[in-house]
Amino acid sequence: MDHINHTGLISGLNDIQQIKMSVKAAQKMVGSATMQLDPEAIQRAEEAIQDARNIMNRSQHTGYDEDFIQEQSSLLQQCEHQLSEAQQ
Repeated sequence: MDHINHTGLISGLNDIQQIKMSVKAAQKMVGSATMQLDPEAIQRAEEAIQDARNIMNRSQHTGYDEDFIQEQSSLLQQCEHQLSEAQQ
């Protein structure tokens, strides 16, 4: 089972599920942070994006649908852009 670095939690999800869930979590946290404009919420959203990227980078991509990986990466890029726009 995989450990989530900053929380120490252990997950029983497979790699694809972990990637999907981490990207969805990042999207929700970014949405919340951009509505609140709270520095702490923004920091947590940035950490969620980084966690999702780390899970994607750590996973073995062999046998994965490359379109799936590209789509998830694109969603994270959108999150980063949204967060960047909110901070300006």
